[in-house]
Amino acid sequence: MDAISLLLQYVVLPVGAFVWMLHNKINKQTTDIEVIKAQVAAAKESHDREIKEIRSMFQRVFEKLDKIEETLRK
Repeated sequence: MDAISLLLQYVVLPVGAFVWMLHNKINKQTTDIEVIKAQVAAAKESHDREIKEIRSMFQRVFEKLDKIEETLRK
């Protein structure tokens, strides 16, 4: 009985505690990774929207410049 008690106390319980700690840490990291992925996706979407707005503004500027050029040529 003493051997089983010592085995449980010095081998099984520490290994079990270590496995449980690793399990909790991995789950937290998985959650953190998912949050970071969501943030990156939101930032990318925002960036894409801004790029589209900039392109449309430049298109309007070029249209105005074309009208000015056309008026000056007349």
